[in-house]
Amino acid sequence: MAIGALQELLFVLGGVVALWFAWRALEWGWLSPRRLGRALRAQGLRGTTYRFPDGDLNEEARLVTAERAKPMPLRSHGISAGVQPLVHNAIKEHGKISMVWTGPTPSVILDDPKLVREVLSTQFRNLKKSLLPARLIKLIGQGLLMHEGEKWEVHRKVIKHAFLLEKLKKMGPAFIACASELVSRWEDSMGTGKEKEIDVWPELQDLTGDVISGAAFGSSLTEGRRIFRIQSEQVQLATHMSNLHIPGYTYVSSYY
Repeated sequence: MAIGALQELLFVLGGVVALWFAWRALEWGWLSPRRLGRALRAQGLRGTTYRFPDGDLNEEARLVTAERAKPMPLRSHGISAGVQPLVHNAIKEHGKISMVWTGPTPSVILDDPKLVREVLSTQFRNLKKSLLPARLIKLIGQGLLMHEGEKWEVHRKVIKHAFLLEKLKKMGPAFIACASELVSRWEDSMGTGKEKEIDVWPELQDLTGDVISGAAFGSSLTEGRRIFRIQSEQVQLATHMSNLHIPGYTYVSSYY
């Protein structure tokens, strides 16, 4: 009788746990997104309709693939459709204040500079940022872009003096020198030919390293490039490692 009673108790507990997980899944993937969508639309926001369970993620992947398959017109600066086609389409269809869905979470789009300034200057305590995987943060650290609340305020106060207008003006010559060196190097690499295909991605990465190291830190261009390449390699390795899923690892790693 005792064994039978224990088995019955375990069966009931298992049913309760299963119901709890089912309710949590329903709340996460359906009920909560529906409530959030209605609340945002009641405030006048328009945007895409939530699709269970991944929102607009599949649509975004389809749009990115389609856009990147198209050749970009020469001398065109209209890159928004190729970089973020989902956001670009949402703004075009629903206006400068609209929303899209990242899974079951709505993302509000602000394409109005005045509203962006207001949010970042007066409403930053209510601005919640997307969280990176815990494993990735442990590998590459958590900088100003990911901090929130008081920690964000402290870090912002530390670096804001480097971005005062007068100091930015003094960085102009370094920007010009680095850009001129890049263009001259491209012209020299062409030789006598009139056309040459250049992979600009690594070139622009080097340009970023040159500008920051030269303007902000006064480092040599060679040393600046070396540091930024190491950082880029670190991020790539950390991203690959964070994509390695081990069941239960998140809970285990939180204790270290």
